[in-house]
Amino acid sequence: MCGLSGEVRFDGGRPDIAAVERMTDRLAPRGPDGRGLWSQGPVCLGHRRLKIIDLSESGAQPMADPMGRVAGVFNGCVYNYRALRRELSDLGHRFFSDSDTEVVLKAYQEWGTACVDRFHGMFAFVVVEQDTGRVVMARDRLGIKPLYLTSTPERLRFASSLPALLAGGGVDTSLDPVALHQYLSWHATVAAPRTVLNGVRKLPPATVRVIERDGTHRDECYWQPGYTRRPEYAGLSAEDWTDAVLEALRTAVRRRMVADVPVGVLLSGGLDSSLIVALLAQENQRDLATFSVGFESEGGEEGDEFDYSDLVARHFGTDHHQLLVPSDRVSRALDGAVAAMSEPMMSHDVVAFHLLSEQVAKEVKVVQSGQGADEVFAGYHWYPAMAEAPRRHAAQAYIDAYFDRPHADLARMVEPEMLCDHDASGDFVRAHMAAPGAETALDADLRLDTHVMMVDDPVKRVDNMTMDWGLEARVPFLDHELVELAAACPPGLKLADGGKGVLKAVGRRVLPRRVVDRPKGYFPVPAIKHMAGPVLERVREAVTAPEAKARGVFRQEYVAELLAAPDAHRTHRGANTLWQVALLEIWLQTHGID
Repeated sequence: MCGLSGEVRFDGGRPDIAAVERMTDRLAPRGPDGRGLWSQGPVCLGHRRLKIIDLSESGAQPMADPMGRVAGVFNGCVYNYRALRRELSDLGHRFFSDSDTEVVLKAYQEWGTACVDRFHGMFAFVVVEQDTGRVVMARDRLGIKPLYLTSTPERLRFASSLPALLAGGGVDTSLDPVALHQYLSWHATVAAPRTVLNGVRKLPPATVRVIERDGTHRDECYWQPGYTRRPEYAGLSAEDWTDAVLEALRTAVRRRMVADVPVGVLLSGGLDSSLIVALLAQENQRDLATFSVGFESEGGEEGDEFDYSDLVARHFGTDHHQLLVPSDRVSRALDGAVAAMSEPMMSHDVVAFHLLSEQVAKEVKVVQSGQGADEVFAGYHWYPAMAEAPRRHAAQAYIDAYFDRPHADLARMVEPEMLCDHDASGDFVRAHMAAPGAETALDADLRLDTHVMMVDDPVKRVDNMTMDWGLEARVPFLDHELVELAAACPPGLKLADGGKGVLKAVGRRVLPRRVVDRPKGYFPVPAIKHMAGPVLERVREAVTAPEAKARGVFRQEYVAELLAAPDAHRTHRGANTLWQVALLEIWLQTHGID
């Protein structure tokens, strides 16, 4: 619901308040409703506010608690803050606001870093102990809310977006070859803590970092489901699992209605977002606002799924809003979407989300969205092959099914100076798959996709595109208790019925059958997928620009080969290779990175 920033000095100096102000101002789209700054000793905090809970100025940030000698900044929402507030009040704490931010500060005072175990929600926060100078930062379990870091021996800066850190200045913007390897292997995903820039890192999900006054720090990963069959679920039938998932999803959707403003739904017409609408309707939500986006057809491919979203909207009587985007607007909107990216994201629907968010933000400040269901409930096409692989072959099966291209192919794409000298992406996957705690190859795959790949692709994409318009997106399929339940669910139940079997069983109880039994869809943007018209011209401009040639990331003969046949070169997963190459260059140029 906000954007946070700050600086911590380790050299005895004062923080650069002007730099924190620049970072804070760059976060204005994330928080158009208020701006604040706080500084004491070696620490300065900045904040931009989006008013969702406690609309009064009592909820303004940065927030300092004089009784507890702590100050902090917070981004996100703790959905169970009211229950925690009651518990803290019974323990003697007194509150001056009705905000969840103050609950976070009091919870830290009462329980220390263990406070995160009590939070149901999405969050990134930084707390300063004014007496000791210790700084504590944390990120939610599934990494829904971001936290970017840049450091030198003298100081640490942090912000809710990478462009905000750039606005502060003094960032090493050289490219990280390992991150580039991941970008070209994993459909533009770069796993935490890396980013494509050597000088910027991100706090991993489910992590608390304690930073001492001298700059030393320690990290604790406070949550990780086991992805094994748990004894308490032994003997459950398929019907029992459907009951359990339905009740957990109902709870997750209900939790995400906590707000002092109306909450809408991004309705694609697919199973996941339609389930959210259905469960909200069962909660007697009146005049529920729903929003859909579609695009003009290109290359014989349809660009909208309005038949299904209209069906769901009519069935549940929602206040439905439909946005049809012409192809020429896609090219005009592309640069705005790239400017909103904290990291380069090549999925076509990034433009869709940015355009849709622009319109939705005119109507509501909060929406629920269906992201995460495919990873949590095994909805992607490569999962059946993973289920057939022996556990010991999980890594190779994943590499064969998921990677855009093998390590050997990168040598003909990337200039030698930018080429990672080892199979960094394959090594990452092999290490992850070798870790204990996942019972089958599919369990290991779902653990990797849910806790790594999803965090830095669809989840990041939704946060960046919605928050660029001051719109908060909440994702009930990433409720941590629902994720824990799904992780324990037998793989066969998730793979049934063409994928997401147990979720489809839930859907048949609450949705029209046509919505549940439809082919799997997505946010299609044909103008990008097929490199049509003005989009192709923008791509050509980016990859042939003098700064692209001077940067020397991609071999010029390879770029020329792509441009000669823009729609012919595809990754192993079917994405347009020219788009993948061009998107990185467009992002670097948009953010002024040499």
